[in-house]
Amino acid sequence: MVKIGHIELGEFPLLLAPMEDVSDPPFRAVCKEGGADLMYTEFISSEGLIRHAAKSKQKLDIFEYERPIGIQLFGGNVDSMREAAEIAAAAGPDLIDINYGCPVKAVACKGAGAALLQDVPKMVRMTEEVVKATSLPVTVKTRLGWDENTKNILEVAERLQDIGIQALSIHGRTRVQMYKGSADWTLIGKVKENPRMRIPIFGNGDIDSPQKALEYKNRYGVDGVMIGRAAIGYPWIFQEIKSYLNHGERPLPPDMAERVRVARQHFDFSIRWKGDKLGVFEMRRHYTNYFRSVPDFKTFRTRLVEAPTPEEVHAILDEVAETYVSVAG
Repeated sequence: MVKIGHIELGEFPLLLAPMEDVSDPPFRAVCKEGGADLMYTEFISSEGLIRHAAKSKQKLDIFEYERPIGIQLFGGNVDSMREAAEIAAAAGPDLIDINYGCPVKAVACKGAGAALLQDVPKMVRMTEEVVKATSLPVTVKTRLGWDENTKNILEVAERLQDIGIQALSIHGRTRVQMYKGSADWTLIGKVKENPRMRIPIFGNGDIDSPQKALEYKNRYGVDGVMIGRAAIGYPWIFQEIKSYLNHGERPLPPDMAERVRVARQHFDFSIRWKGDKLGVFEMRRHYTNYFRSVPDFKTFRTRLVEAPTPEEVHAILDEVAETYVSVAG
């Protein structure tokens, strides 16, 4: 049984990665239904949180059915991170996660996210202050290092464990790599093999099939895997991996009726949570993924991303269901 503090996650938990502009409550809802064992909010700016920025505060919204769920924070100022941790803990999550992995310039250039991999002493100080600020378990998500010459994850893992984090998720790329090339799990496996490490180690990067999840589980010995981009528009990946790990079989892919049902569920939640205008707009990025590889879908996709109202989106989804279900029948 893998545990983070007192949180029991099963024998080989599947985590939903925190993704900016993706991992909001509507997306998390379909991933939870799809079998995710632990989820995180989008990352939240510590500076925005302590200044009560509306966007940052809204990201604190969590729901009972999502549990266990972590709130993820990022920032470059130790005092701000400590204060933000107190605010986040008051929102009632099951754990607090610190982002030391985000590679984008807007974050790293402010000394936050993956930038802390260039200043491990500051990373340790910051983490220690967050641990002290809350009674909740504190976890960390990071990368192998800043670049090929500074892959310091072995040192980082030990030092963060020593000051009290209770789990570590490692993305198998450096900051310089961004999301390019293939994730290298070799060092993730070495962190897990380190006899000094006692906390759960989760691997992240390029897990896009049940076969790869099983292969990496066996090869690198991780306690679980964190799935990001492969879950966008395909929340069924969690159950498919579980079925493959437990029974050696991958379920049939979702049929068109199921794809439409889940896309509609996601869309309806987006409208409830964000309002009509923003809900319609932000859902547009998901249609390509929900209906990936569906033959002759281009016209429907174009109409979905151009539809201005919830009513029109629902009408198009109805038409999609009728068209493809009748063809299948």
